Amino acid sequence: MKIRLLLFLIMASLSSVKAQVSFGKACLGKWEGMMRMYQKGQLKDSVKILLTVAETQDPQVWLWKTEYLSTKHPAVKDYTLKIVDESKGHYVIDEGDGTALPSYRFENKLFSLFETEGITLTSTYELKGDELVFEVTSGKKGSVQPVTTFSVDYLQKALLKRQ
Repeated sequence: MKIRLLLFLIMASLSSVKAQVSFGKACLGKWEGMMRMYQKGQLKDSVKILLTVAETQDPQVWLWKTEYLSTKHPAVKDYTLKIVDESKGHYVIDEGDGTALPSYRFENKLFSLFETEGITLTSTYELKGDELVFEVTSGKKGSVQPVTTFSVDYLQKALLKRQ
């Protein structure tokens, strides 16, 4: 009897994983909010941002466009989010210029970790109902023997609400 219950629970959990909606599809829509930018723990600036997530002709690719509505430094990041292997939670955020950042989904959160020009960055998107939390941290590699460490010098954090 216990074995049947265990097998039922395993099969139920496997079918729920298969039925999970892709991260791109779950985020479809227009999102709006303020991004707050911190340096070494101190708030330095904020900017309104808009994120548009839309379907494309390919059902495994979504438009992932972020607009930074700054009066000083407006910017548009016109990226795509692509499924690499949904069963493993593996995605890629394609910047369109040859840069494709591997991203990994765990439950309702998408993670990217990368280094450029000696700076280590983490980027996350966490879906919480009709809110999407977008965070980017950055810092430099350090060392405390025998461990390699990384500072967190900068944080950009936005709480986006679905429009």
